[in-house]
Amino acid sequence: MKMRVLIRPKAGILDPQGQAVERALPALGFDGVSQVHVGRLVELEVEDPAQLPAMCDKLLANPLIEDYEIVSVDQAAA
Repeated sequence: MKMRVLIRPKAGILDPQGQAVERALPALGFDGVSQVHVGRLVELEVEDPAQLPAMCDKLLANPLIEDYEIVSVDQAAA
């Protein structure tokens, strides 16, 4: 089954990439943008999606500073 894991900084955690993007957008003519957060997207094929939370906690995300969301690619397209 094809799955996506969306990984983002937790609320209140410093996000220097997000801050850099937020500062750069107005300089490029894009106004009205705030609260920018930069994360990661991991796509993978797994036989047992029930294993994904453990994979995230142990390798894909840092649970101390990141939150993650697991989405089936089939559900995302629906």
